[in-house]
Amino acid sequence: MREKQAISAYLKLLQGKGANSALLHARSSFLDKLGHALSGKQHNGHDYRTVVEEVMDTIPGDDWHDCLTAAREFYPFWLGDIKAIAALNLNPGFETEVLQWKPDFASLKSLTESLLTEKFVASENWPLKAYMQALRQEGAEQSLVDTRSKLAKIILIRLRNAPEKDHRTYRVAMDLTLPLFNIKQNRRLFLVVVREFYHFWAGNPDAASMVLKSNSSNILS
Repeated sequence: MREKQAISAYLKLLQGKGANSALLHARSSFLDKLGHALSGKQHNGHDYRTVVEEVMDTIPGDDWHDCLTAAREFYPFWLGDIKAIAALNLNPGFETEVLQWKPDFASLKSLTESLLTEKFVASENWPLKAYMQALRQEGAEQSLVDTRSKLAKIILIRLRNAPEKDHRTYRVAMDLTLPLFNIKQNRRLFLVVVREFYHFWAGNPDAASMVLKSNSSNILS
């Protein structure tokens, strides 16, 4: 089966990069489940995303980051895309060590309610205001701006106390926030904001050009 060959190649690469046995076992267990669900599917991004979403709904929330990491990294192996594997290997690379930090425990209800009284410091307000301005410049209606503003504020709250300000802590925080959204439409919108807002949070000078007009999302982002 093509999936088994792809899983074997992926795990072999991770092992070569120094991944420990516990990480390899966890990735293998998840990919066996994912590979079974992918069997017979068309080799394209749409089918892959659909299957990943279905499988992730069976995964405990605390395990979402590790499993989504495996799903992202495994994708080019499933496609047999050597160039994409090489690109991933260079930037951002494969994750072979588990980051111990996790955002504080919260529910979507508690996060949403906290927005009514939450105060944000200057370092949080700057990317937030820049993101809102970019959305308005793209012609977004105020209702959409307000909704995405709330989601961006949730992102900021979840990133508090992160040990480093980098793409890895951002991804950990976001992957562990996704399962809080039980409604898939809302989860997908959150993913859109996660993708767009990252560039403002990271201080990318070209952040405004990264704002997407489409409401489409990618579970692998």
